[in-house]
Amino acid sequence: MPQASRELARRKVMKLRLRLCYKITLIVLLFISGLIIAAIIFPALGVLSKPSKVKARRDALTLAWLTWFSWILSLHIIIKGKLLNQPALLVSNHISWVDIIVLGQFAPAHFVAKSDILAWPVIGYLAKQGGTVFVRRGDKQQAKAIAEEMIWLLKQNSTVIAFPEGTTTKGGVVLPFHASLFQATLLTKAIVQPVAIQYLRAATNYAPFIGEDTFVPHLLKMLAMDKIEVSVTFLPTIATVGKNRQSVSNEARAMILNNLTRKQ
Repeated sequence: MPQASRELARRKVMKLRLRLCYKITLIVLLFISGLIIAAIIFPALGVLSKPSKVKARRDALTLAWLTWFSWILSLHIIIKGKLLNQPALLVSNHISWVDIIVLGQFAPAHFVAKSDILAWPVIGYLAKQGGTVFVRRGDKQQAKAIAEEMIWLLKQNSTVIAFPEGTTTKGGVVLPFHASLFQATLLTKAIVQPVAIQYLRAATNYAPFIGEDTFVPHLLKMLAMDKIEVSVTFLPTIATVGKNRQSVSNEARAMILNNLTRKQ
């Protein structure tokens, strides 16, 4: 290899290492701030603020934290369609833990996520304190409890975000949805809005969080990227009145699948 080429390669490696070190420092600060917010500021708000203002202030802090996370990851989000401006159940295809950062910054919301997240460093604690509804994999008896919790949230005019596939994929397919997650919308007559997520260019191969992937190594891989490009399409809403949960589930999945198929 010519000397000039070796020098160029060395500079690229050095630039990558410096960027990664910088982003790791920011992530550490982000996680520390998240712990302070969840363990100290949130409880303090409950004591010092008027009950009517607690939720709005917690939501504002959460959105700011997620926006900071998005900036550190260098997320470049291409938005299509329009997010419904009222409480609803948002359902999306699922590719990566990054999906949560992508969707979470658009509106205050409670996520429905696998209980595996509880074991993740820092993130597990923050998700629990942030009101995430956790689903234990393979626990069919839990479905009723999850539905009741989602019903309560929807009745409190909260937005709920769920990934009905129940697991992540590489993004090329949309697995069958778990229809039980739609039961709460039937009982509350809540609107369902499907959302299609697709990672673009280099992120197509690097963003998927599947198989034996673990959080910290995957996070470092995401931080090493110059930017993470992702398309988010808010699809037309689905009314649930007069329908059953399987039909709503099938309709939402078909809309997401059709949208992703047209892009390929």
